[in-house]
Amino acid sequence: MFLVPSRSISLACQLFPSFSVTISSLNEIMLALILAPVKEFLPDWPEWSLDILITMAFLLLVCGGLTQAFAAEENDDNDSSRSANHQSKHDDAAKLCQFYQFRRKYISVYLVIMLADWMQGTHMYTLYLSYGVNISALFLTGFLSGAIFAPFLGSLVDKFGRKRSCIVYCLLEIVINVLEHYDSFTILIVGRILGGISTNLLFSAFESWMTTEHRRKGFPEEWLSKTYSVCSIGNGTMAVFAGIVAQVLEDYLGQIGPFQGAVGLTSLALLLVLGWEENYGEEHAGDHTSSSVSHQFYEGWKTTFSDSRIMRIGLTQALSEGAMYTWVFTWVPSLLSLNPPGGVPTGCVFSSLMIAVTIGGILYQPIQNFVKNRLSPLKSVSAEMFASLIYLLAAAATAIPVMCLGSEGKPSTLASAHPTMCLNIIMASFLVFELCVGMFMPVAGTLRSKYVPDALQGGILNIFRLPLNAIVVSGTYATDYLEAALVYKLISACLLLSAFLQATMMIPTKDESSAKKKTQ
Repeated sequence: MFLVPSRSISLACQLFPSFSVTISSLNEIMLALILAPVKEFLPDWPEWSLDILITMAFLLLVCGGLTQAFAAEENDDNDSSRSANHQSKHDDAAKLCQFYQFRRKYISVYLVIMLADWMQGTHMYTLYLSYGVNISALFLTGFLSGAIFAPFLGSLVDKFGRKRSCIVYCLLEIVINVLEHYDSFTILIVGRILGGISTNLLFSAFESWMTTEHRRKGFPEEWLSKTYSVCSIGNGTMAVFAGIVAQVLEDYLGQIGPFQGAVGLTSLALLLVLGWEENYGEEHAGDHTSSSVSHQFYEGWKTTFSDSRIMRIGLTQALSEGAMYTWVFTWVPSLLSLNPPGGVPTGCVFSSLMIAVTIGGILYQPIQNFVKNRLSPLKSVSAEMFASLIYLLAAAATAIPVMCLGSEGKPSTLASAHPTMCLNIIMASFLVFELCVGMFMPVAGTLRSKYVPDALQGGILNIFRLPLNAIVVSGTYATDYLEAALVYKLISACLLLSAFLQATMMIPTKDESSAKKKTQ
């Protein structure tokens, strides 16, 4: 027999004052009867935040189920179209099996390091707050360190090996998390300087290794987007999971608990990386032995400035990720300024936002396939067009909060008259923006793998992080001194410019146009 919890019964009684209910009331009743039993088993967080969390979890399940169904149908169609050539089908199946094994090898490490990274991020602010140190100085030191070391680290990654660079990252992260145990500002500053170096390695060495190894094993280029899509899904999932694990560790070990957990996870990642093969920034086998670091450095910068497409990809990454990091500093104060009923449970809202990132990663592959297959004249630039549309949607989403946020610390007229509506509008815009983040992470990776040469992957990816860190530092200052509404306008402008830069990449260059004429 199914027993409805007591909260559900009382809620149902309030919703059924009579038998004459409107259609809208009936919809509210059905929604309440679905959500109420689930809420019985969740913490006593504000009602609005629980509704969003449960709704996002439901949408995640629906999107995952539908994506799997469409993927199975697409595979069936591909199998039937290849049934005439049994040997080709067998070879494709063997190659696909090898690809899945390779991807599992990479993803297992990627998920572990992202879980460790997210666990630090959830409690770093509160840990520094408990130490009573200058938090802004520590964060800015990390970003400045990343900007200073970015131009040089990439060349070292390409020269001395991507696997070795990943090992160095793991060792640095273990040291950094050990330094977090000390409440000395000097020691913490050293940790943040090392953190700027490790962050550059995180977002260059691992991706460079995966891309080069993917091509060295002879896998099709279009399969790269599948790996990036899984990485985006996994990143969002690890972010949701990190909040829960970090909270449990804090309950048992105190504020330092999540950092101790990160040490264990990074040690596990280190053991897994030891099983990887080494690869370098090279055009031919053995090139890394003859080229110097200065040569790699020179070639990286030369290639970036001589190819406008690489330059635009770098600027797009800097603008979009810079906007994203700036948004991270604004969403909590923005919600607090609305004084929502019951306050703002940041952990609950954060989980909802990360679920939106995961949904974006799930939807990326089927939407990308739809764009590619349905718009055949633009098939060669489908990723560029898709990226432009995503950035455009993200720009619109981040512009929406402007109308609900006031100035000089006072709520806007709309927020004063309709506080609940403004809360819903802003939360919806935040979720749409994070959905876009979940999609533009894999599409950006796909475009980097398309245009950035394998031989210079590490160097060029770190060059991209130079303007990125500059924008993040500027954005951090902006959140301290500018009105929230103006900050959102700047974020939206950065994303709008990103959309424009991606749209220009749909226009073929002179070399591409002449090559196309020769083939006709």
